[in-house]
Amino acid sequence: MYNTKRGLKISSVAQSHFLFIIMILFVMFIVGCQTNQSSYQKVESADQLKTALAVANPGDTIVLANGEWKDAELVIQANGTKEAPIVVMAEKLGEVKLTGSSNLKLAGEFVVVNGLHFTKGYTPTAEVISFRIKKDQLANNCRITETLIDNYSNPERHESDYWVGMYGKNNRFDHNALVGKGNKGVTMAVRLNSEESLENGHLIDHNYFGPRENLGANGGETLRIGTSHYSLSFSNTQVINNYFDRCDGEHEIISNKSCGNLFKGNVFEECVGTLTFRHGNENTAESNAFFGNGKPHTGGIRVINEKQKVINNYGYGLTGHRFRGALVVMNGVPNSPINRYNQVIDSEINNNTFINCDYVQLCAGSDEERSAIPQTTSISNNIFWNEAKDDVFTVYDDISGISFDANILSKNIESIGSGFSAVNTELVQNEKGIYSLKDESITAGTTSEFAVVSKEATGPSWYTKPKQAKTFGYGRTIAVAAGEDLFDVMKDAKAGDVYTLSGDEYLLEKKIPVAVPITVQSKEGAVIKFEKSNLFVIENGGALQLDGLIIDGAECPDYAGNAVVSTSRYSMNRNYKLFINNCEFRDLDVNHSFNILKVYKNTFADSILIENSRFTDVSGTILELNQESDDIGIYNAEFVILTNNTFKNIGKEIVNLHRGGSDESTFGPLLFIDHCSFEKVGYGPKNKGEKSFTLHGVQKTKITNSVFDDIKTFDIYHTVGEPITKISDCSMKQSTLKISDQAALLSNLKLAKDANGSDGEKVGYKL
Repeated sequence: MYNTKRGLKISSVAQSHFLFIIMILFVMFIVGCQTNQSSYQKVESADQLKTALAVANPGDTIVLANGEWKDAELVIQANGTKEAPIVVMAEKLGEVKLTGSSNLKLAGEFVVVNGLHFTKGYTPTAEVISFRIKKDQLANNCRITETLIDNYSNPERHESDYWVGMYGKNNRFDHNALVGKGNKGVTMAVRLNSEESLENGHLIDHNYFGPRENLGANGGETLRIGTSHYSLSFSNTQVINNYFDRCDGEHEIISNKSCGNLFKGNVFEECVGTLTFRHGNENTAESNAFFGNGKPHTGGIRVINEKQKVINNYGYGLTGHRFRGALVVMNGVPNSPINRYNQVIDSEINNNTFINCDYVQLCAGSDEERSAIPQTTSISNNIFWNEAKDDVFTVYDDISGISFDANILSKNIESIGSGFSAVNTELVQNEKGIYSLKDESITAGTTSEFAVVSKEATGPSWYTKPKQAKTFGYGRTIAVAAGEDLFDVMKDAKAGDVYTLSGDEYLLEKKIPVAVPITVQSKEGAVIKFEKSNLFVIENGGALQLDGLIIDGAECPDYAGNAVVSTSRYSMNRNYKLFINNCEFRDLDVNHSFNILKVYKNTFADSILIENSRFTDVSGTILELNQESDDIGIYNAEFVILTNNTFKNIGKEIVNLHRGGSDESTFGPLLFIDHCSFEKVGYGPKNKGEKSFTLHGVQKTKITNSVFDDIKTFDIYHTVGEPITKISDCSMKQSTLKISDQAALLSNLKLAKDANGSDGEKVGYKL
């Protein structure tokens, strides 16, 4: 045999060896093809999944059978390849329901998890989904997609856990939904607590971060990247095209605590809080949209630390102030410890647009500690437009370290110096609802190509996102005759039901549990008496509206500590509402300390509204909201609103509202009183503090058009933050007002003479 190209002769022996090698290679090819052939296997339990993973090869698919997987702790350890990942997926997306004490731990290389649904339970460990099994078993190049975690919250409100913890490198979390976290702890966290998780290059994209209620404490962030301990390390995480919908957990919707991260193309819809560069340097917020739509306390971007970039973002209808402003540039702490506030240096805030946003806060947080003003930072080519508000800018300290250039204002806004130009033009709105200036010669603000992700493009394809639902009045209307037992009628209550009572008398022998939002009303003034210590008990998930009722305490047990309404004695991880309108409360004095509302620790009212109502002869407190006494920034209610009510002969306080500690991660509580009258308050024999109101750490108090006649000390004690107390157009007779500092704004406050002829100041008015 000859090689025709080279003319070399091959012996017969060599020829045989050559043919043998060809045969061996052919056999190896066939075996290799069989070995690498993808397999499909269906499993029905965590144990079967473990067995299947033990023999899984790159390209294999393991299918989890539809149905309920109760108390299923899934552990996925596998190694695929970039071209042939190992896939673990639901038989039908969303139909594998992990309930009870279930969770997922993932480690290895190139694994994809698809289509799970966590519901009706909570994780037995620190995380629902973890991109690691143990500290030394991390996930790299792995992906979780099309997965939902829905109200999967620990029942203990302040028992902390994460829903998602990302570790390792180059992982992707996309097209998932995280909705309704009710207990303490970050919804999703990128962890940098080992060398193997630094400079991770994770991608978090196209996820739907659904509503999260106000936690009323620190620890309610929706997304956190890093911690203060690792804040000077680079994470290099990309957060792109996600939708944050009503994420109200605390001040920081996103808490950035590391370096080199990118936040781009995300939407924040009616979120109470900000995207916060809390720690770390060289981070970028680019082309994000913040739609406040006038909702109270909605915010934009808060800047701290060095070399941050805020570019081409859009804010609309943001109302938050102080740390929740549309744009907040903080003061720092000189030589700051790693967990405090580093000075803003070499940062850029350029080409952003803020439409109808109320507050831009510069040098925010300035105090004796936070005295390091921003340096070598530019704010240029931005649009600040609000025709309804002149004082958009608040300057707390020296802004000489900030350069301002080519910024555009609506003609009414008060400028803070050079670098701002007021223009006379109009707003125009495009088909996607984004406003810009009609004058096309103006080049400031977001680019003409500005676009962000739609809500429909985020989250699992199979998941229907929650709408903004009413709290009360959308269910059945049920008439209850006088002879019927209200307890029996209401035991099968559905959310939104309305119970209508006649004008007769109703006597309750049992407490009525309120586990869903309900309304109890009477157009004819029904009288309700009750024989237990409480009339209504608001349980987790409940909310109560009372309208047109007369609540009479004549039949209540002769014991101390009765209450018309009580919260659950147990921790509630859902916030409640209590609305009272046009009601009368009388003869609640069978024994001392008979309250209108009694709350327990680890419960939280989103809002308490009392209007057009009358309270007479109540031996206890109207609203006792002081059970979070650990002084760590936790409190019992956010909004407390009293409008057009009368209070007479009340034994203890009208409101006892407490928020202690020095934490600044929350905004409330807030108290508003308007057109109310208070007569003879605080004279009960068990009112040892001799107070008519006790407001400790309330962040905003506004009292207007009200009369205070013969009340014990009205005690206002300011603590952390920048508390605001405004009292205007009020009259005080034989009454004492005590405020702990000079922060109160008092206007047209009339201090009438008492019966002995001394003036109001001598009676005890103090600042």
